[in-house]
Amino acid sequence: MPTVGPRRAVRRGSAPADPSASMIITRHRTLLPLLAAAGLALLAALAVFALLRGGGGPAPAAPRAASAPSGRSTTAAIARLQGEARAHPGSALVLATLGSAYLQRVRETGDPSFYARADGVLRRALRLDPRSPDALTAGGTLALARHDFRGALRLGEAARRAAPALVAPLGVVVDAQVELGRYGAAARTLQEMVDRKPDLASYARVSYFRELHGDLAGAEKAMRLAVTAGGGAPENVAYVQTLVGALAFARGDLAGAERASRSALAQDPGYVPAQAGLARVEAARGRLPRAIARLRGVVESLPLPQYAVALGETELAAGRVRAARRDLALVGAQERLLRAAGVDTDVDLALFEADHGSPGRAVTLARAAWAQAPSVRAADALGWSLTRAGRPAEGLRWARRALRLGSRDAAFLYHAGMAAARAGERGDARRLLRASLAGNPRWSPLYAPRARHALEALR
Repeated sequence: MPTVGPRRAVRRGSAPADPSASMIITRHRTLLPLLAAAGLALLAALAVFALLRGGGGPAPAAPRAASAPSGRSTTAAIARLQGEARAHPGSALVLATLGSAYLQRVRETGDPSFYARADGVLRRALRLDPRSPDALTAGGTLALARHDFRGALRLGEAARRAAPALVAPLGVVVDAQVELGRYGAAARTLQEMVDRKPDLASYARVSYFRELHGDLAGAEKAMRLAVTAGGGAPENVAYVQTLVGALAFARGDLAGAERASRSALAQDPGYVPAQAGLARVEAARGRLPRAIARLRGVVESLPLPQYAVALGETELAAGRVRAARRDLALVGAQERLLRAAGVDTDVDLALFEADHGSPGRAVTLARAAWAQAPSVRAADALGWSLTRAGRPAEGLRWARRALRLGSRDAAFLYHAGMAAARAGERGDARRLLRASLAGNPRWSPLYAPRARHALEALR
C-alpha cells in the first residue's frame, strides 16, 4: 500500500489563503503532490459507477457522455433493476442502484428528465431505510448534479454517519464542501479520502483541489495518477484522460492536450467530452472551421449548455455572427429544461447572461448563486456580471475574491483584468491580463484576442 502524508505546498512562496488547505496529499517516496484539480469540469463530469459496481467509491457527479455500448449496457441495467425493484419492493439497495443508473443515463444522453426518475426511486429508498448508506450517497450524488450543494452535504454526512467505514460518502462530502466554499474542511475530508482509498475518484478530486489553488503542474500529475489507478469501465479512464488534456491545454501544451483527448477516444470512441477537447485544440491552432464542425457534432450528440456556448463563441470568433446567435439561443432552452428538472444553474447562466444576454439579470442570478454557494466560482460570476453591468469597481472587488486561493484560471484572470481596466486600475489590469495569457495565450478563440487588445490599449 503506498504511503501518503502532509506537505505544505498549496501556494508556493506565500502563506496559504486557508491555513487548513496547507495540508496536501503526497504519495510514493518522491512525495509527489496530489491535492489537485482539473477545473470545474471535474464536479460536472465523472460518472457514478460505485453502486452499479456494488461499491468502491464514487466519482464526482454531473452530466457526461458515454459511448453507445455503454448506453446500451446502462439501458439494459435499468431494465434489469426495474424488474428487481418489482420483485423486491422493500429493497432500498436495489432502488438506490436504480437511481444511480438513471443518473448515468443523464450523463450519457443529456436528458434531464432522468433526474426526476432518480429522485423518485431514491425518495422511495430512503422512506424504506432512512439510514441506507447507498441511498444516502446516491441521493447526495443527485443533489450535486442538481447543484444543491447544501443538500448534498447533508446527505453525504448522513451516509458517513450511517457507514463510517465506507469511502463513498466522502466523495459527496468533499464535492459539496468545495462548491460551498468551505475549502479548509474540504482539504481535511479529501486528505481522509486519499489516506483511506488512493484511487481514481480520490486522485481526480485531489487534482481539482490543487488546480483551485493555482498548481496546474501538480494537478496534472495527480490526474495522471488517476489514469494509472484506472476505473471500473473504459469511460472512467476516458474521462480522466480528457481532464489531463484540459490541464495540458491550460498550460499551453496543445500537443499534450491533443494526445490526451485522442487517448480518451481510444478508450471510448464515442466519448463526447474528448471530441470537445479536440475542438478546443483546433480552435487554439486557428483552425476555426474544423473546430466549429467538430463542436456542431458534439452539440448534436450531447446538447448541454457548455457545448452550445463553446460552439457559439467559436462561431463569433470566426465572424459567423448569424450562426452564433442561432446556436447561443439554444442555451436558454437548455437551461430551462435543466431548471425544470431541478438543476440550479445560477452561476453558469449568470456568466452566459453577462456575455451574451442581460448583464442586469446576470447580477441577480450571480447574487443568488453566491447566497446559495459562496465559492470562488460564484465570486467570479458575480464580479464579471457587475463589470458587464457597468459597475467595474465593485466587480473588481468580487474578482479578487475569486482569485483568493491563487487560481490561474484564464477566465477568472481575464474577468479580473477587464474589471481593473474599466475601473481605472491600469497597473492591476496589465498584470491580470498578462496572467490570463501566460499559461495559454490562445485559451479562448473569442476572449484571448480581447485580452490582447485590452493590453495594447493599456500601454
